[in-house]
Amino acid sequence: MAATPVWSVDPRTGKRREEVAVEATAEEVDAAVRAAHAARGALADRAVRSAFLRSAAAGLEAAGNGLIETADAETALGPVRLTGELARTAYQLRAFADIVEEGAFLDVIINHPDDTATPPVPDLRRYKVPLGVVAVYSASNFPFAFSVAGGDTASALAAGCPVVVKAHPDHPALSELVAKVLRRAAAGHGIPEGVVGLVHGFDAGVELIRHPLVAAAGFTGSVRGGRALFDAAAARPVPIPFHGELGSLNPVLVTEAAAAERAEAIGAGLAGSMTLGTGQFCVKPGLVLVPSGAAGDGLVKSLTDAVSDTDAGVLLDHRMREAFVAGVAERAGLEDVRTPVTPGAGGEHTVSAGFLTVPASRLAREGAYDLLLEECFGPVTVVARYEDGSEASAVLSRLPGNLTATVHLSAEEAAGEGRGAEILAELTPLAGRVLVNGWPTGVAVAPAQHHGGPYPATTSTSTSVGGTAIERWLRPVTYQNAPEALLPRELRDGNPLGLPRRFNGVLER
Repeated sequence: MAATPVWSVDPRTGKRREEVAVEATAEEVDAAVRAAHAARGALADRAVRSAFLRSAAAGLEAAGNGLIETADAETALGPVRLTGELARTAYQLRAFADIVEEGAFLDVIINHPDDTATPPVPDLRRYKVPLGVVAVYSASNFPFAFSVAGGDTASALAAGCPVVVKAHPDHPALSELVAKVLRRAAAGHGIPEGVVGLVHGFDAGVELIRHPLVAAAGFTGSVRGGRALFDAAAARPVPIPFHGELGSLNPVLVTEAAAAERAEAIGAGLAGSMTLGTGQFCVKPGLVLVPSGAAGDGLVKSLTDAVSDTDAGVLLDHRMREAFVAGVAERAGLEDVRTPVTPGAGGEHTVSAGFLTVPASRLAREGAYDLLLEECFGPVTVVARYEDGSEASAVLSRLPGNLTATVHLSAEEAAGEGRGAEILAELTPLAGRVLVNGWPTGVAVAPAQHHGGPYPATTSTSTSVGGTAIERWLRPVTYQNAPEALLPRELRDGNPLGLPRRFNGVLER
């Protein structure tokens, strides 16, 4: 049987650029996983790991011009956006190098024996160890930050886990180039190049999640694709953790007082957020609750003016374009749905931004309008006009889990007057990140960041951005009454590695 070629495609024209690889066979997936598994020992030394991550960051920066040119040719995201994303990716690698060097992620806890306790406490020493090979499924919309060298890969390598990446078909040429950068960085520190594997093809992705040496998986993509892999991970003879980011509506609630105070600014800000990157951000605001009446009308007018001035854009591939055009047409066809700015096809290869309006009462109960409560990937949002707070709450109560939830308050509400605190409490169960008077697009790489949320936003309670993302690829183990000479150095008395740890109940640094 002939190998299936993998083509790099220009989304601006729909034409093939070059053949960059072939889809991996089951045997090739097996070889990649086994090579990664064999490289585990080379990641055991934290100093080597952190140096590897820093070299990977430097390598990406050194190759930046060529990487950005290829990324733009495959995604049409533009050099400015891609330059920032590459810088973010390099920063993230260095941030994890810092985490590895500090060592707090190991969560070292030591209890010496205590015969006076009830029951008596033996000698117990706990820390965290890497799970093993991690399967990483690249995202389409972030060819650097959520792809071959993105957050899943960086955090897994930081934890001491080799990776095998399933490349996204929207940027296969870039994936090959980035994998080479990572492998060169690994080789420079005596780490086998198999520590970062790369495979192409749908079937390869299925084989990867089923491989017995794969210990965990990270995914960013659609609900349908992510749920299929999540189910496959759970159905294995030995189930494995599957950390998937699947889909999010990212609701926004604008209070009547906020709309009265700054309708124009909120409308313009919403337009900028929902059209950023041609609406292809996972935290794009997809549902906005706006009050009925004059204040809300002013916001909708501002949004109309700003979105009308937005140029048509190119989506990541033509399949997404077709889904967007069909999706907005189906939504716009519902009774009582209006299109102040009609979204849809902007040209043969482009889409135009727009938004829909609907009475919030249509969304407050189950029915055909549930379609408006589903994510539509691309530059469109739904503005639901509510009559009072109870109607807005009824809509919020029907929403699934989200990555973000946002409220826009007036100055008085933000200062504690009115229902501000109550609204925050209402939004908290819906999302992993709750924003006040801002917009969700833009996910800072910071220690306190949480990029996750209740299902279907993610399939776990973990984050895929920020320092605590490393926790996904670790498991705790405790040694009881183990002789000092046999203990890992991290758990020995005297703290020979100088790690942050909790010793007999006291936090030491």
